[in-house]
Amino acid sequence: MSMPFYVAPEQVMKDRADYARKGIARGRALVGLVCAPGILIVAENRSSTLRKVSEIYDRIAFAGVGKYNEFDQLRIAGVRHADLKGYSFSREDVDARSLANQYAQILGQVFTHEMKPMEVEILVAEVGAEAGADQLYHLLYDGTVMDESRYCVLGGDADAIDERMKDSWSADMALEGALEIAVASLSGPDRTLGAADLEVALLARSNGRRTFRRLADPEVAAVVGESSAEDVPNQAAQVTDAGSATEPPEAAAGGDPA
Repeated sequence: MSMPFYVAPEQVMKDRADYARKGIARGRALVGLVCAPGILIVAENRSSTLRKVSEIYDRIAFAGVGKYNEFDQLRIAGVRHADLKGYSFSREDVDARSLANQYAQILGQVFTHEMKPMEVEILVAEVGAEAGADQLYHLLYDGTVMDESRYCVLGGDADAIDERMKDSWSADMALEGALEIAVASLSGPDRTLGAADLEVALLARSNGRRTFRRLADPEVAAVVGESSAEDVPNQAAQVTDAGSATEPPEAAAGGDPA
């Protein structure tokens, strides 16, 4: 009779965490930050159909990085939970904190008991009626919840983007200034991101009951500017010389990192 292999629980958890982190690191980053008009979410996303940033409820937005099919399942579950709670009780009873707790339970359960953890990081944001009441909840693959008061960075190269954000963020920034800082932090010194490379949404305090608003490409381009056609080969040559390459465009398959 053969004896089963024994693996220490600490090693199992470490292997799962490493697996999830590698999958998330392949995805493109996003930034959520508090600014004067509300909460701005900027994601690097070249797809025009697969959304990384979405509305959950009146004043709540969802954003995810990692495997698209996995964080989209979480988004759908969040929409259903918020709709049911708002219908059963009151729309004012639906808040980002309870939704983040639900997500944390799901992620923690999958990480602990399933064979493969979810390769995702998600952001749950709720804009307050006045400045200072905004909420940002950053959830990791294992269900860890971090309550952020200024900004948060998800996805690949998060540490470097966080350092760039730290030097330039302030709570009283206008929308244009916040968008410029977010795009500069995502792109870094070696790349240029145009409107076609970005997905931008705003939870605007002044929008009334439903605060979520997507910024169209022309509106984003007016702020960040667009690279001319002549600049594109030069940028590609710089990337090649540096010995690095940007991610390939997202495939239509939902399982690819986003």
